[in-house]
Amino acid sequence: MTEFVALLGLLLAAVILAAMARQVGVPYPVFLAIGGACLAFVPGAPALAIEPRLALALFVAPVLLDAAFDSSPRDMRENWVPLVNLVVLGVAVTTVAVAIVVHALMPSISWPLAIALGAIVAPPDATAATAILRHVKPPRRILTILEGESLLNDASALMIYRLSLAALTTSNFSIGSATPTFLLAVVGSIVAGRLAASLMMRLTMRVRDVPTSIILQFIATFGIWIAADEIGLSAVLTMVCFAVFVARPAAELTPARMRIPSFAVWETAVFVLNVLAFVFIGLQIRPILTGLEPGVRERYFWVAGAVLFTVIAVRIAWVLIYYAIYRLVARRVRRRAGPSRTPPTFRGALVVGWSGMRGIVTLAAALALPHQINGASFPSRDLIVLTAFAVVLGTLVIQGLTLGPLLRTFELRDDDPVEREVAAARERAMRAALATVDGIDSDVARSVRQEFASHLRAARGVDGDPEIDHEQVHRAALEAARRTILDMRANDEIGDDAFHRLEREFDWLEMANEPQE
Repeated sequence: MTEFVALLGLLLAAVILAAMARQVGVPYPVFLAIGGACLAFVPGAPALAIEPRLALALFVAPVLLDAAFDSSPRDMRENWVPLVNLVVLGVAVTTVAVAIVVHALMPSISWPLAIALGAIVAPPDATAATAILRHVKPPRRILTILEGESLLNDASALMIYRLSLAALTTSNFSIGSATPTFLLAVVGSIVAGRLAASLMMRLTMRVRDVPTSIILQFIATFGIWIAADEIGLSAVLTMVCFAVFVARPAAELTPARMRIPSFAVWETAVFVLNVLAFVFIGLQIRPILTGLEPGVRERYFWVAGAVLFTVIAVRIAWVLIYYAIYRLVARRVRRRAGPSRTPPTFRGALVVGWSGMRGIVTLAAALALPHQINGASFPSRDLIVLTAFAVVLGTLVIQGLTLGPLLRTFELRDDDPVEREVAAARERAMRAALATVDGIDSDVARSVRQEFASHLRAARGVDGDPEIDHEQVHRAALEAARRTILDMRANDEIGDDAFHRLEREFDWLEMANEPQE
C-alpha cells in the first residue's frame, strides 16, 4: 500500500508540474525532469526503481506506437535524405565523437565500452522530442524531420549498443561476423512489424466492444515489443513498422464509435506515461550519486560535462555540414525545389541541430548495463550511468528551455501546409457527400443535402445551420466523404496529419447521427 500511495503522490506532483509548465509556457518534460531531480533529495521521497527493460517497454513502446501511428509516410519519403543523415550518419558520428572524448579523458576505458557509452547518449528521444516539439510548433518540414528522426534513431543507436556489449563479453568478436546478424535483425524487424500488423487487424476487425478493443491494443503494443526484444530483433524498429502498417487499414475498418474513445484513452495513457517517465528520470540522481566517492564524483562530473558538450556540439556541426553540402550540390546541379520541397535554410538547420533532447531510452539503456561481466564488476558502470543522466537532464534543460525562444527569434514560419490540405480535402469530401443525394427527391435527401451543403459553406467561411437527421442517407453521404479523403491520402494529395484531422471531424459527424442505444 505504501508503494501505491507513493506512486499516486508522484503522479499528482507530475500533473501539477505539467500544469505549471503550461502556465509559464515551458515544455512540460523540462519541468518534470527538474522537479523529479529536486524531489530526489527531499527526505522521505520515494525511490522509484524500475527494471530497465521494463522501463523501455512501459515508457517507450506506447509513445512510439502513438507517434508512428500518426506519422505521415509521404512526408518522411519526401524528406528521406535528411532523415537518413540524422538517423544513421548522425548517430554514428555522435557515437564515435563521444567515444573519442571519453577515451581521451579516461584512457583506462576500453574502446568497446567508450563506443557503448556513445551509443547510449547518441539518439534524441521520441518521448522528449514529441512532447517538446508539439509545444513549440516549428515549421511543418522541420517537425516532420525531427519526429521521423525520433522514431527511428533509437533503433540504430541500440544496435550499436548491442554490438559494443557483445565485443565486451566475447573474446572472438569481429565486425565482419556481427554484420549479418545486424542486417538480419533490421530486415526481421520490418517483416515482424508487417506480420504483426496483419495479424492484429485480423484479430480485432470483428471486435465491436470498445473496452475489449482498447485492452487488446495495449496487450498487442507491449506484447510485440517484448517478443521482438526476446528474439533479438529491434523492438523500436518493429514497433514503428507495426504502427505504420496498421494505421492505414485501421482508418477504413475501425468505426467512429470505437475510434473516438480509443484515441481518448491512448491520449490520456501516453500523457500519464510521459509525466511518469520524466519524473522517473529526475528521481535517478540520488541513487546515482550516493554510491560515488567525492573524489571520483568530481572526476566523473568533468567527463559527464564533456560528453554533454560533445553531443550538443557534434549534432549542430553535423547538421550544418549537411546543410552546406546540400546547398553546394543544389547550386552545382541547378536543381530547383518544388513548392512542397523548399530548400533548407541556415536558421532551420540551426533549429534542427539544437533539437537534440535525450530521454528515457538513454537512461534506460545505461541502467540496463549488467552489474557484472565475465565474473567481474562491469567496468566504469557508475560513470556511464551518471553521464547518461547528465546528458538527459542537460539537454532537456538547456535545449528544451531555449528551443521555443530560438524559434521565435528566428521567426521561422511556413504557410501551414497541413491546414491548406485540410481545407482542400474538406471541400472535395463534402462535394462527394452531396453527390450521393443528387437526383433524390425526398424530405430525407433534402435534409441531408441541407446539412452537407451547410458543412461546405462552413468550410468556405459561410455560416450554416445544419439539421442532423435521417441516418441511412446521411451515412451514405458521410461514407462518400470518407472515401474521398482516403483516396486523397492514398494518392499522396494530402498527408496523414490532414487526414487524421478530417477523420476526427467525420467521426464526430457520424457519432452525432448514430441512434442512441
